[in-house]
Amino acid sequence: MSFEPSEGAGNLRRERLRTARLYFVCDARPGGKDPEPLLRAALDGGVDIVQLREKEAGTRVIERAADTFRRICDTYGVPFILNDDPELALSVRADGVHIGQDDMTVAEARQLIGPNHLLGLSTHSEDQIAAAHKTASDGIAIDHISVGPVHETPTKAGRPAVGLELVNHAAKVSTLPFFAIGGIDSGNVVEVLEAGARRVCVVRAIRDSSDPAGVASSLRRAFATVGAEVAPGG
Repeated sequence: MSFEPSEGAGNLRRERLRTARLYFVCDARPGGKDPEPLLRAALDGGVDIVQLREKEAGTRVIERAADTFRRICDTYGVPFILNDDPELALSVRADGVHIGQDDMTVAEARQLIGPNHLLGLSTHSEDQIAAAHKTASDGIAIDHISVGPVHETPTKAGRPAVGLELVNHAAKVSTLPFFAIGGIDSGNVVEVLEAGARRVCVVRAIRDSSDPAGVASSLRRAFATVGAEVAPGG
């Protein structure tokens, strides 16, 4: 049985999302290891929203990892998001779910998770960004979108890079919070922020680093460097 959080819990989740700048997506067993040390290092370095994204392992592995993700995110007071599966997101007490263009519809996902969980949607083109805003204007709440992949990345195999142009477009037109994603690291994050992003999402830059806390801290410093630490209007 799932527990439906109060409207107050939903508002708190959305406020934490509004102020989030650095989003870390991590698999259930990064490098075949317990995720806890990596998650703690990432959060110590400045990550303020975490997603469990697992495409290969079975449900039991995801559920075990989710217990760790939930506990660590509670300790640091950051949202915990599960990828793809709204029903599983509820069962593991995630704060929300992120879906892709090839998953169920936004309306179906929102119906499953209810009004007080966060719902994110991947977008890869101007048309998809426009469609997300149309869905939101029709009264189906989307809490945020991701825009990318900015650069080609093996975590999105076969998905062509959209470049900085789509980030710039999103910065001009999006009224939804958006996270730039795809091949972003300490070496190129400034150009992504200069293109208009005020939130970024990373996978390998932190997950595969020998110093995940240091990388997260470096990414956070980039926001201040370009004056993007606080996004106008959230």
